[in-house]
Amino acid sequence: MKMLRTIPLAALLSACAASASQADEHRQLGAHVHGHGKLNIAVEKNVLAIELEAPGADIVGFEHEAATAEDKTKLEKAKATLEKGLELFTPDSAAGCKQTSVKVALEAEHEDEAEGKGKEEHAAKAKDQKDDHDHEEGEHHHSEFHVEYAFECAAPDKITNLTFGYFKAFPNAQELDVSVIAPKGQSSYEVKKDKPKLELKGVM
Repeated sequence: MKMLRTIPLAALLSACAASASQADEHRQLGAHVHGHGKLNIAVEKNVLAIELEAPGADIVGFEHEAATAEDKTKLEKAKATLEKGLELFTPDSAAGCKQTSVKVALEAEHEDEAEGKGKEEHAAKAKDQKDDHDHEEGEHHHSEFHVEYAFECAAPDKITNLTFGYFKAFPNAQELDVSVIAPKGQSSYEVKKDKPKLELKGVM
């Protein structure tokens, strides 16, 4: 939508993603765990950028390619829900944030290609499983939603917490690893379904 914002926004999010991967190197980037997603948050001037990565099973309840009418309906409904960023990740009203753009993508991976370095055994096992299930659900065994949001906030320094309607919208989701890059530094958090609120006092 607003091309001038796209470049710095992408830079913000990629910096945040790099920070997140450094913070939890013990987790494999390629393999994902059902119920467990990632959220990157970056703030610069009046722009709040949020990037969500979540397994397909968390969002639509399955990871195979949507083939049936029922699956396709679930997929379209999920995408429509994901587009409503302020309902899923709600900052304090005092911050005066408005969503300016959203990009929803569904990425599918071959199970043997999804594994990172040092995962050869798992990859070999996945390849065997792939041979067994190719005819049932195609070549893709892992799917992941990747969503990028941009918000314009009148007073970003007043974002003292973020409320997660995400867990109510997607009951299969259990927790999110959250990385924040803000003017006052970088922070990492874990937000769970049973406590869907992130305190950010002093961070912005």
